Amino acid sequence: MAPTALLSVSNKEGLVPLSKGLLAAGYRLLSSGGTAAALAAAGLPVTKVAEHTGAPEILGGRVKTLHPRIHGGILAKRADPGHQADLVAQGIDPIDVVVVNLYPFRETVADPAVSWETAIENIDIGGPAMVRAAAKNHADVAVLTSPAQYGAFLEALAAGAITQELRRQLALEAFQHTSSYDTAISAWLSARLAAEAGAAEPLRLDLPLRQTLRYGENPHQSATWFGGPEAGWGAAQQLQGKELSYNNLIDLDAALATVREFGYGEPSHSAPHGVAGAAHCAAVVVKHTNPCGVATGGTMAEALARALDADRTSAFGGIVALNAPVDQATAEQLTSLFLECVVAPGFTEEARQHLAAKANLRLLALDAAAIARASDQQVRSILGGVLVQSFDHQPVDESGWQVVSARQPTDHERNDLSFAWRLVRHVRSNAITVAKNGQSLGIGAGQMNRVGSARLALEAAAERGRGAVLASDGFFPFDDTVRLAASFGITAVIQPGGSVRDPDSIAACNELGLAMVVTGRRHFLH
Repeated sequence: MAPTALLSVSNKEGLVPLSKGLLAAGYRLLSSGGTAAALAAAGLPVTKVAEHTGAPEILGGRVKTLHPRIHGGILAKRADPGHQADLVAQGIDPIDVVVVNLYPFRETVADPAVSWETAIENIDIGGPAMVRAAAKNHADVAVLTSPAQYGAFLEALAAGAITQELRRQLALEAFQHTSSYDTAISAWLSARLAAEAGAAEPLRLDLPLRQTLRYGENPHQSATWFGGPEAGWGAAQQLQGKELSYNNLIDLDAALATVREFGYGEPSHSAPHGVAGAAHCAAVVVKHTNPCGVATGGTMAEALARALDADRTSAFGGIVALNAPVDQATAEQLTSLFLECVVAPGFTEEARQHLAAKANLRLLALDAAAIARASDQQVRSILGGVLVQSFDHQPVDESGWQVVSARQPTDHERNDLSFAWRLVRHVRSNAITVAKNGQSLGIGAGQMNRVGSARLALEAAAERGRGAVLASDGFFPFDDTVRLAASFGITAVIQPGGSVRDPDSIAACNELGLAMVVTGRRHFLH
């Protein structure tokens, strides 16, 4: 008796070449509905499921493969005499290969206007049942759920043996396929019902394993990276360098979030209007999740040189994010000191050749479209649970800013205040940034009090900070930060406002000749 392959696929990519390979290996093709029609149209011999079972499709096609002659043929153990006796008694032929992928539920509900009835009709029933049955009986049945598997399967078939190792891997992928499908259905139903009830929907994560990392934050911690290949870092191309580490990915994420404040893509699309260095390139250097050097410039090489010059000591061993493609001149800057990783929209061939000399330097190309496809939810774990919030990446709206000091900021100060404010939201709280001419000069991060962060930033800026501006992610509870800033030559400050002692800080600005802008929005980053 010829072995039997059952084919029932929604995605018909690669169906005909796979079927030809099965026929060449001596298999009989068994199929239903649109799959049988596609095979017949290709001139391939196929037996319809209804002919095989002796039962017609009913309920408008809802019931086709839910039949003992199908599931008995899939689930029967070849080495079990009782199972084999049942097959003979019932006249059931064993099924040796099951090729199934499911109704396009995800694609259907991707349309926000899809009706409830249309979505429900795209929930597959028979398909998951066959996939799960074949995966359970993988010792005797090979199950294929994706066109991406067809090539390796045909190679194994041509070699004369579908190994148990391959069967087990296909079974794992089959259960992952049905699990992901069920998750998509339950997530959509939860979202619809929650929206109707005005309630929050349950959180369901279904992320494929991307990579087991060497270790976590420290060598004694294990770590794993989960995420799909289409969006965010999963879509980045690593062009060279060592394997990414847990800390690399955390720092890359912080660097990318910061550089995106100034646009991301081609230079002509970079900085928002009104930012110091508008329509220029931007570069960010991050160390331990905090920016240590940020700058704009007329070229990518200029922006990077200024970002590195902001704090070359901290930049050593840092992570760099650039908002425009890397050219030869920029590549020369990247090899001027030791760096761990660089992410940019792209790299020219000349830049790639130059950077190849730094074989361990990790280069990642990540385009803006892949960033846009990533989720807007930020998920963080706590003991026994997770917290979810939207990312703090809403565009800066300067129209609501208020000048509360007697002196108005100059246009130049206004540009620097805009730059410093875009930067401070990406520094760990309590956060202070000192900036001038589209370049960070000092950054104070993660201190337990605001004046402590201010002192760190101002002392780092030192003499370069005279005539610069200062930004704070939270309000000033006292006037001490203003007075400290003035003593270092700061001429303008920007902060959210909202403290009961705002009048004290405003009065200090007026006394010392500083301009103060309040934004009405804070940017804590824990």
